[in-house]
Amino acid sequence: MALVSDQAVQSDGNAYRKYSKELSDVQPLVEAFNAYERLDDEAAQAREMAASGDADMASMADEELKALETRREDLERQIKILLVPKDPNDEKNVMLEIRAGTGGDEAALFASDLFRMYSRFAERHGWKVDPISLSETGTGGYKEIIATVAGRGAYSRMKHESGVHRVQRVPTTETQGRIHTSTATVAVLPEAEDVDVRIDPNDLQIDVYRSSGPGGQSVNTTDSAVRITH
Repeated sequence: MALVSDQAVQSDGNAYRKYSKELSDVQPLVEAFNAYERLDDEAAQAREMAASGDADMASMADEELKALETRREDLERQIKILLVPKDPNDEKNVMLEIRAGTGGDEAALFASDLFRMYSRFAERHGWKVDPISLSETGTGGYKEIIATVAGRGAYSRMKHESGVHRVQRVPTTETQGRIHTSTATVAVLPEAEDVDVRIDPNDLQIDVYRSSGPGGQSVNTTDSAVRITH
């Protein structure tokens, strides 16, 4: 919290985003642990009520202690899950690639169905889907479609979709009612981060080349090619 509030960090956009994300990641664990610690105080108060000698108060206290014990078990499970190290890519946006496999036009239709399914899944989570490249077939399917999926937790929820998907069904173009098997491959990749590259001019070797041979006045006087070696 102190780092996020530091003026030097707030003036550095990259550092501020980094520490804000780290704070956001640990916040659920901190809140769960604080709630777990508060249970001791609540249980102590309930035990005092149980020992008061009042039958009604004792009955209420017993119910409260049972509820607190259930809550304690839930928080213990939650804390154990939150303590498991996360995939550093989990919160990143996604590059989604879907390609039709075996099955011809039916495989392309299956690829289209998969993209529509993922798009609806993304919409329910408030994510943005933006197709950047696609190859359609005459039947309305996709030989290939590449899209970005932008939203918090997109990679964590979609990364296990990578692989070969298969469907067995009767295609709309099948006149004899035969079942066909079609496949499509799905790749879910975390979006790459922008990297700032700084090159020291002293590390560069710059060679210039001039034209030679018969020609006009500019021959041998102008740089016609430049090679930069790092």
